Amino acid sequence: MGSALVRRLLAAGYQVTVHNRTRAKAEALAQEGATVADRPADLAGLDLVFIMVSASADLLTVTTGPDGLLSGADAPGVLIDCSTVSAEASAEVRAAAAERGADFLAAPVSGNPLAVEAGRASFAVSGPERVFAEVRPVLEQLARAASYVGEGETARLVKIAHNVLLGITAQALAEITVLAELGGASRGAFLEFLNDSVLGSAFTRSKTDALVQLDFTPTFTPPLLHKDLELGLAEARRLGVPMPLAAQTSQLVASAVGAGYREEDFAVLILEQARRSGVTLSPEDSDS
Repeated sequence: MGSALVRRLLAAGYQVTVHNRTRAKAEALAQEGATVADRPADLAGLDLVFIMVSASADLLTVTTGPDGLLSGADAPGVLIDCSTVSAEASAEVRAAAAERGADFLAAPVSGNPLAVEAGRASFAVSGPERVFAEVRPVLEQLARAASYVGEGETARLVKIAHNVLLGITAQALAEITVLAELGGASRGAFLEFLNDSVLGSAFTRSKTDALVQLDFTPTFTPPLLHKDLELGLAEARRLGVPMPLAAQTSQLVASAVGAGYREEDFAVLILEQARRSGVTLSPEDSDS
């Protein structure tokens, strides 16, 4: 996801310096015009720094950890974190940035690398509204929409809620697709009907090829989805909101992870649903 964001910035004419803990990923971007930094701390003098990591601990490592972005006396003018992490970790980084005179926006992104490349991603943004207004033109180079949702860490809950719905929808889609196939419809025919119905959506259409062809090239993996479901359930407990569907979905995704599905796309949930239904799925012909 981070690489896709960088490529859009480069295409828009920005000078971009990048760091990745897997240096080879950064070197690939250098061939497209980016400058590579050895450490996050080397980015501290920049006006604007975007962060994209997988989990809360990673955010703390690249910001407040040794050689982190905020490990020294200097800090960028504005930090924008696009990760899906806990509100607690986000608040900790916000406080560390403020101590160094830097502004911080939580701006988790909805979409995957393909959506970013196509300009179809979107941001939920929280923090100082004046800072959002200043950087909005940059955000709009990266995505089709940037929605300001409030102060502080509000965007974290908004994105976590989004991903909880994503998980529930993915599991439901797996269940009904297996049901339709066992009842005699091909997956392709069923999903063609669904996509053209009032229940069709950008999400169901985007997952159709994966479910029909069983191509699980990853856009978002089951462990990451499970992490976000658990973040959502933690917020639900804190706020006193019962979420039985989310709780059951989290258990089902955890089961898929336990079955060894760690690197595949989360659409692989359909294979677990098929296993529980006593069937083995095969890829369908592309014209089915």
